[in-house]
Amino acid sequence: MIENFWKDKYPLGISAEIDPDQYPNIQTVLQQSCQRFADKPAFSNLGKTLTYGELYALSGDFAAYLQQHTDLVPGDRIAVQLPNLLQYPVVVFGALRAGLIVVNTNPLYTAREMEHQFNDSGAKALICLANMAHLAEAVLPKTGIRLVIVTEVGDMLPPLKRLLVNSLVKYVKKMVPAYHLPQAVRLTAALRKGHGQPVKDASPAGSEVAVLQYTGGTTGVAKGAMLTHRNLIANMLQCKELMGANLDEGREILIAPLPLYHIYAFTFHCMAMLLIGNHNVLITNPRDLPGMIKDLAKYKFSGFVGLNTLFVALCNNEDFQKLDFSALKATLSGGMALQLAAAERWKQVTGCPICEGFGMTETSPAVSVNPLTGIQIGSIGIPMPSTVCKVIDDAGHDLPIGAIGELCVKGPQVMTGYWQQPQATAEVLDAEGWMKTGDIAVIQDDGYMRIVDRKKDMILVSGFNVYPNELEDVLATLPGVLQCAAIGVPDERTGEAIKLFLVVKPGVSLTKEQVMTHMRANLTGYKLPRALEFRDALPTTNVGKILRRELRNEELKKIGQK
Repeated sequence: MIENFWKDKYPLGISAEIDPDQYPNIQTVLQQSCQRFADKPAFSNLGKTLTYGELYALSGDFAAYLQQHTDLVPGDRIAVQLPNLLQYPVVVFGALRAGLIVVNTNPLYTAREMEHQFNDSGAKALICLANMAHLAEAVLPKTGIRLVIVTEVGDMLPPLKRLLVNSLVKYVKKMVPAYHLPQAVRLTAALRKGHGQPVKDASPAGSEVAVLQYTGGTTGVAKGAMLTHRNLIANMLQCKELMGANLDEGREILIAPLPLYHIYAFTFHCMAMLLIGNHNVLITNPRDLPGMIKDLAKYKFSGFVGLNTLFVALCNNEDFQKLDFSALKATLSGGMALQLAAAERWKQVTGCPICEGFGMTETSPAVSVNPLTGIQIGSIGIPMPSTVCKVIDDAGHDLPIGAIGELCVKGPQVMTGYWQQPQATAEVLDAEGWMKTGDIAVIQDDGYMRIVDRKKDMILVSGFNVYPNELEDVLATLPGVLQCAAIGVPDERTGEAIKLFLVVKPGVSLTKEQVMTHMRANLTGYKLPRALEFRDALPTTNVGKILRRELRNEELKKIGQK
């Protein structure tokens, strides 16, 4: 039995099992942690810090508003479309306390992407940043959303600073396009209405859905992974077990540059760090490296959570190299493959090795990680406690240790399925609870695992899943396009970059600029192609299916890879 293989693979002091039923729901974790660490800092952003006690009070104000001043009821879905601001944990935990299901939504989504996610989830409410409210205005009439709550960047700051920051963003930087949402409620007003009102904290069962986290899965259009309270509690306990000996409860300062709406940062910063009472420094715009480095200089941080792209960019910055890294003892990498050169450079600059892990939206997300006391660069580590992994062949048969096959995972963090998609669920999740990851891997004799390749055509750009079907569907709507294909090609900065191939209809003239304009209007930034090639024809099967793999192999040959 593969289960027996893992029992002796954990380092001393780390248990191979956790109890996912230790807490009945996330609300219980929140309440206990906010009481235990009431005076400790929970989240900081733009120079303002919320303690755990303040986080509980503000989330209670928001929960009270939802319960007392709206017609939302437990089980309703609420879309949260915010970047890394203090508003994010306040509204997410407030929504959960009111019994709502959180639908994490990328603030950079185009109107088309928003419309799909809002309708698929059946969201009845939306919380968005004023910067994106013009898109909400265009989309809302096509959805079932009736309650809109709008917030501005500085809304959680003290009054004078709030006015200055919001005015700067709106009038000087002109980052808030005009919008007309007369029905919208300001978040600040909602919090005032809820303040002092009674809160009846929801008490959902562990099996109930807490978050709908959208992903393409291993293939296809975006689907909502149903992550239950038990799933997320399991993953936070698993993270605590594997890192607990190295992180002191209530004392660590963790840098959070990755977006909280992404499952990797969501579970680590909002779930696992909540459990152990640590301090999360939210970076709103990690692309602004000078601004980010100024923030980092204010803290003697002990943990950093990032991915390959960010590690490379920071290490190439002279001001980053001058920071004080004396307290840094844990650097975690996920979301995309960690390159050896990036890992070596990071350790050279900071003195701290990078601990790489592996996960996916459907597994809440952590499947495996390198123990901080035993890091193997290039490996995704060992399975999380109470988690079993195996590899299978194309026929679904189990393969022996050391063989290469599709990685499958079973554990309490595995989703219950895709929202209203039983067929898609059955394709990846079997009756015994084994989840097919779509990744090709090998399990070593010591229990450490390595990812070899991906089984599907999914493209991974800076940790974000991009699905060729979606890109091709968008491109096909451009008049004049006869055939098109999207593939991922190796890229030092983003792991992979998108390349498009297209065949234009006879007699039609189409320029690269026209194609890019069309793509920008329909896709968020990380889904945009880096390269574009016009061809007379694309390789196809005898039934006309375009052979993406053949195109990919051509590109790899150009750069000398097999």
